[in-house]
Amino acid sequence: MNSFREFLKRKNIVISARRYGVDALGAMAQGLFCSLLIGTIIKTLGQQLGVEFLVNMGAFASAMSAPAMAIAIGYALQAPPLVLFSLAAVGQAANSLGGAGGPLAVLFIAILAAEFGKAVSKETKVDLLVTPFVTIFVGVVLSYLIAPPIGSAADAFGTLINNATMLQPFWMGILVSVLVGIALTLPISSAAICHTLGLVGLAGGAAVAGCCAQMVGFAVMSFRENRWGGLVSQGIGTSMLQMGNIVKNPRIWIPPILASAITGPLATCLFKLEMNGDPINSGMGTCGLCGQIGVWTGWLAPSEKAVEKVGAVAVSPTAFHWIGLILISFVLPALLTWAFGLFFRKIGWIKDGDLKLD
Repeated sequence: MNSFREFLKRKNIVISARRYGVDALGAMAQGLFCSLLIGTIIKTLGQQLGVEFLVNMGAFASAMSAPAMAIAIGYALQAPPLVLFSLAAVGQAANSLGGAGGPLAVLFIAILAAEFGKAVSKETKVDLLVTPFVTIFVGVVLSYLIAPPIGSAADAFGTLINNATMLQPFWMGILVSVLVGIALTLPISSAAICHTLGLVGLAGGAAVAGCCAQMVGFAVMSFRENRWGGLVSQGIGTSMLQMGNIVKNPRIWIPPILASAITGPLATCLFKLEMNGDPINSGMGTCGLCGQIGVWTGWLAPSEKAVEKVGAVAVSPTAFHWIGLILISFVLPALLTWAFGLFFRKIGWIKDGDLKLD
């Protein structure tokens, strides 16, 4: 047993929830951002401007989402070069065979293939042949064996959430908004979760609301401590910056959570806010304004996932659409979280300096 542990340590194989559930999942979201998400934005921009080069450029980027996810996961696992580069084929296989829930299959299979590849890396004199072969072989075999059921399960669960939100927009609006918002602030990837589950339509709109409540909420609530730098870094960066302060005083998390519990059902019931762009946008909030861009692209040209999941169709946005998006994304999260935060400061639950970023 000790020798096996020493082997794992020597190979930098760390079996832990943080390594797989935080590092790998977060990296997967970055891979998606640098391929599918940016590709969708560029393609939509090209379609609106009538520039075919941009349309093709976006299509090329989007087509590389599976390899990008797998390579990003390998990078997070600190895989050596031969393993890292071999994961491109693994990602393509897992995503293709995983169907609608392919991203979740990529996460599991890329992790396993990377760890097997790391285990054999530089153990033989023909490493150039052995390491890529083992990595790709394990990844492709697992893709055939477990990618279809993983993909089906993720797709079914995502469909359940989407359908439940359409049937019960008030309660599901609260639930989705709060949970996805919390996931955004935790050191995991809400974007990867939303993409994996295919959250679009009203569920996607509720997810956008929850993420915006966290990001804009923390940015405004902590303005007295962090001023303009904190406003920008949290408002269009990430509310994850507050995790250290949340650990010290969990009560600072209550105001944005309460705000998300209000803006979620407002998004689903009053404004009928639908996020029909790529599902990854549902978990981005105001990060680079990706949540808002996703709503906009969904209005103009719904993603394949939105068409498949909720039967989305293109619409011409009216003033009501834009008002709803602005209120849910910026105005209400700022006002509500500021008000709740002010009350908590008055009763002593939040003290000066509790929200200060290092």
